[in-house]
Amino acid sequence: MISQTWRLIPPLEANGKLQMAIDEWLLKQHQSGKYPPSLRFYTWSPSAISLGYHQRKYPSYWQSLTWKGEEIDLVRRPTGGRAVLHNGDLTYAVVASGFSGSRIEAYKRICEFLIQGWRNLGIELDYGTAGRGYINNPNCFGTATGADLVTVDGGKLIGSAQLRRGDVVLQHGSMRLKPDVELFKRVFDEDLFDGVLFAQNLGIERIITALVDAARDCFGVEFEEKGLSDDEWEEILNYVET
Repeated sequence: MISQTWRLIPPLEANGKLQMAIDEWLLKQHQSGKYPPSLRFYTWSPSAISLGYHQRKYPSYWQSLTWKGEEIDLVRRPTGGRAVLHNGDLTYAVVASGFSGSRIEAYKRICEFLIQGWRNLGIELDYGTAGRGYINNPNCFGTATGADLVTVDGGKLIGSAQLRRGDVVLQHGSMRLKPDVELFKRVFDEDLFDGVLFAQNLGIERIITALVDAARDCFGVEFEEKGLSDDEWEEILNYVET
């Protein structure tokens, strides 16, 4: 890694467009050489569906979905992959550099902290295997690829996506904690696999602590917790507007 001290950004709840802008902004800042690698965790408010950067096929009704009187945001990620429903989930984002090898090798290098962190919480995860239906399924959680993490009974807990700019990597992913089963059914017209619901009794703070500890160990770094400054927020908000 370029730096042995990473920035840990405190958890943030915000709308999807802003969350995606922050991730992409952090990528650009690290790419410029002015910012250290960073790790952050966040939640989405209101609930949202995020589309992969190249995803063009999805149900038209997603553009006007409401749930419990609130509109469901439809946003596009800077990363690839299929659609993700962000409702009752926790998202992680790693922005770093120095990962050698292929894209999938970088995926697995980053996913080490997820596997170790969840193991420390008593939950074993392993990599998924893409099925034949992956290409035609708009639902990211409807199938698992080698970049995703599944439970021992096949339930997909974490779906991740990655963007590389030269030597710099942005990898972020959704961890399903307390998904609304009815909303999931309405969005994807399929049932939510029960095997992911075991995580709902774990508090977010406990999960974040376990994952930060695992990241410290897996990446061999220290963390400096530092929130976004007023000047950084100004840059990010200008970035959203453009």
